[in-house]
Amino acid sequence: MQHRRLGSSDVFVSPVIFGAWAIGGWMWGGTDEDDSIAAIRASLDNGVNTIDTAAIYGQGYGEELVGRAIRGYPRDKVVIATKGGRYWDTAEGSDPWSTTDRLGKPITIRSNSRRQNLLAECEQSLKRLGVDVIDLYQIHWPDKTTPVEEAMGAMDALRKQGKVRAIGVSNYDREWLSKAKAAAPSLASLQPPYSLIQRKIEQDGTLAFCREHQIAAIVYSPLERGLLTGKVTADRPFPPGDHRATHKFFTVENRKHVLAALEKIKPIADRHNASYAQVVINWTIHQPGITAALVGARNAEQATHNAAAMKLTLSDAERVEVRRAFDDVSAKIA
Repeated sequence: MQHRRLGSSDVFVSPVIFGAWAIGGWMWGGTDEDDSIAAIRASLDNGVNTIDTAAIYGQGYGEELVGRAIRGYPRDKVVIATKGGRYWDTAEGSDPWSTTDRLGKPITIRSNSRRQNLLAECEQSLKRLGVDVIDLYQIHWPDKTTPVEEAMGAMDALRKQGKVRAIGVSNYDREWLSKAKAAAPSLASLQPPYSLIQRKIEQDGTLAFCREHQIAAIVYSPLERGLLTGKVTADRPFPPGDHRATHKFFTVENRKHVLAALEKIKPIADRHNASYAQVVINWTIHQPGITAALVGARNAEQATHNAAAMKLTLSDAERVEVRRAFDDVSAKIA
């Protein structure tokens, strides 16, 4: 499948992007290093050209893993996207959140988009990733204590310095996105959550704003942390440290709703000899205004399977049918 341009930048990404949150181990019940590296390499070997990570994933560990995985690949064949602005070792910033790191040590995470912090953190990410330039650098969450003009000014400075090729933001709503675009017209992308059961960016005008202002929408959680794969049964337990154990989408009742909706699209999956996951991923990357979807994988088999979703050809009628199957579920649980 043809690569897609990020906004007006010179960065082109595959419609499926490898999402590297889970392989950082943090909040996902641990990780296996060899499996994680194999998953990234399997993605790159099967048509995925973009890896998305963040400094906060495993508190730097996730970026280090990505850096190890891409060694040996031609640099111009791999698009590296990472995110900054979430700190676990400073008392400055907004929205403090007390949690534990990937090793179980108590930490407090804050959003901090001060100019000096973003500039310094980009340097750290470059070192952990082992690259000279980051293809897409994003602010992970809005920082309510920092003027958006200061934050975006820092991001654009990094772009002009050649440290990054394109700049983006993540988890910005339409109001924050509008201010960010005004402050930095070069803003290339937004990374929001979006799935068959979580369609807020359609409903609040955020996606329409992206389309109007040539901002790429690279969406995360299209499979809702595995919920839309059909493999999360009503009685499935989760290991210690896995955030899904307490997530509202994963109540027993909601799991049953999702499984019932998936059963409605089984004829489509069967017709294409595809899994639920592949149908859902393919549906996502063909929605108007969606540039790409971030999909995680814990091993090479999963990564290869997810990449194959780009090869499906669903009809317009089938896409309408898939959406309709989840309308009620989306209204109930999102």
